[in-house]
Amino acid sequence: MFRISQYMNEVKAPTPVKAPRQPKGPVVIWNLIRRCNLTCKHCYSISADIDFPGELDTSQVIAVMEDLRSFGVPVLILSGGEPLLRHDIFEVSRQAKNMGFYVGLSTNGTLITNDNIEQIANIGYDYVGVSLDGTRETHDHFRQKAGAYDQSLTGIRSCLDHGIKVGMRFSITRDNACELPLMLKLMEEEGVDKFYLSHLNYGGRGQRHRTHDVEHGIGRQAMDLLFETCWADVRGGGKREFVSGNNDADGVYFLRWVKSRFPERYDHLLQKLEQWGGNSSGVNIANIDNLGNVHPDTFWWNYTLGNVKERSFSEIWPDDSDPIMAGLKKRPRPLRGRCRVCRFQNICGGNTRVRAFQTTGDPWWQDPGCYMNDEELGIRPEEYEMDQPVPLGSINKQQVRFPG
Repeated sequence: MFRISQYMNEVKAPTPVKAPRQPKGPVVIWNLIRRCNLTCKHCYSISADIDFPGELDTSQVIAVMEDLRSFGVPVLILSGGEPLLRHDIFEVSRQAKNMGFYVGLSTNGTLITNDNIEQIANIGYDYVGVSLDGTRETHDHFRQKAGAYDQSLTGIRSCLDHGIKVGMRFSITRDNACELPLMLKLMEEEGVDKFYLSHLNYGGRGQRHRTHDVEHGIGRQAMDLLFETCWADVRGGGKREFVSGNNDADGVYFLRWVKSRFPERYDHLLQKLEQWGGNSSGVNIANIDNLGNVHPDTFWWNYTLGNVKERSFSEIWPDDSDPIMAGLKKRPRPLRGRCRVCRFQNICGGNTRVRAFQTTGDPWWQDPGCYMNDEELGIRPEEYEMDQPVPLGSINKQQVRFPG
C-alpha cells in the first residue's frame, strides 16, 4: 500500500529521515469466509453465495489469533467473501480487539443495516472499508446485483453516523476509470475518511478479467488526479487519507510528480520512499484464506505456504526454505527482465510479483503492470533484452540459489 497522504505531508512539511521501523510481525488480511452475497467480476477469492466446506470454526480462529498476537502481528483485516455472513464475526472481532490488534473490517457494505450497526459500532473497529466500483449503474453491473450501490452507500452513511472511520475502495479497470472523479467527489460530499484506489491484480476473477486492466496511460492519469486531489486536501489542512495499492510503481511515479512540482523536495522524498521500500508481500503483508492456507498476500491464492490447521502461522511465516518466500524476503529480490536493471528497485521493491507469476509462471519476471517507461526508469532495452522468464514449475526447490 502506498500512503499518498503521508508523503504529500512530507512535501508540505518535511520530517527527519529515521531508520526504518521493522515490525515484528506482518499485517494479516484474513479471509474468514468465502461465502458472499455478491459475485463481483474482479473478486480474487471467486466467492459465491454458498457455504464452502472446511472453513475454520470459532475456536480454531481464536487459537490462530492467539498465535498471531504472540508472533507480533499488529493488524488484522477481517475479510471474505463477505465477513458479515459469518455467524461469529462479532465474537471473533471482539476477541481480536481484546487481544490488542488493530482490527479492520473489509466488507461490500450491503449487509450493514439498522439491525446490526449498533453491534458494529460497539465492536470498536479501527476501520471499516467498503468497496464501490463507480456510480450506481456501473457498481451494480460490476457487483452483478441491482441495488447493491444503494445498499453499500447506506452502509457507509450508517458507519459515519456512528462515528466509525470508514473508507471507500475503488478497484480501477478500463471499464470504470472514467468514474474516478465522481468517486472522489462522492468521498468529499459524504465526508468519507479514506479513499483507496486499488489497481487490478491478476488473481481469482481478476485473472479472468485482466484484459480489462487499465492501459498504462489511463493508470497514470488516475494517479495524477489522485495526487492533485490529495495535495489540495493537504495544502488546505484537510485530514482525509488517500492511498493506493497493488502497484508499487505508484511510489516511483509520485517521485516524478515531486520532481516536476517541487524539485527542492526531490532528495528528501527519494530518501523517504527508499525507506518505505515498496512491495512487502511475504514480508510485512500476509494472507490467511478461509481454509487456513497461508499466502504471501491476498492475490497469491494459487500458491500456498502452509496451513494453520497443521502448522502454526508463527512457524510458517519465517520459513524461507520455500523459494517464493526466500525471494520475497531477499533485498534486493532476484528479479529478471527490466525490473532487474531498474534504477528504482529500492523504492518499488520489484512491484507486484504475482502479476509476473500469473502471466509467465516466473515470479521474478518484470511486472507487466508497471506503467513507467524505460527512459523514466533510467534503463536501456539492451540491459535486459537477453533475459527470459523462468517458470517456477521448472525450478527444483532444493536447487534454488539466489545471488549474493
